[in-house]
Amino acid sequence: MLLIDTSIWIEVLRDKSKIKSAKLKKMIDGRNYFLPIFTRMELLQGCKDEIEWTKISSYLTRQNYLEPDYSSIWDNCARLYFELRRKGLTIRSNIDCAIAVMAMENNFILYHCDRDFEAIAKYTVLKQKKLNLIFG
Repeated sequence: MLLIDTSIWIEVLRDKSKIKSAKLKKMIDGRNYFLPIFTRMELLQGCKDEIEWTKISSYLTRQNYLEPDYSSIWDNCARLYFELRRKGLTIRSNIDCAIAVMAMENNFILYHCDRDFEAIAKYTVLKQKKLNLIFG
């Protein structure tokens, strides 16, 4: 199963040529995928106007989401952040820690365009793949 990070959707939604969307579809190749529930918030908060909000909100309603175990996600996210900081690595976003925790807990491969996930994977069991949607 795949978990596709917000960083991928930002690339796809910004691309007017639809080349990145086609490339992502090819990479997914019929496999089941989910968006972290946090992606909805991150994409909507970046909307430039009401028209974009409506369009993206409508698109997001049709997606499948992975939700965390809310009884443990915040402690697990804080623990991951804490452990990585002790190793000299400071992650730029707590949400990225939560997404990494969700991917690890559910044994998903995380597709992303964010250097923090590569760094997290060096110290954890996170399965990840940094995608280049521009070339090749």
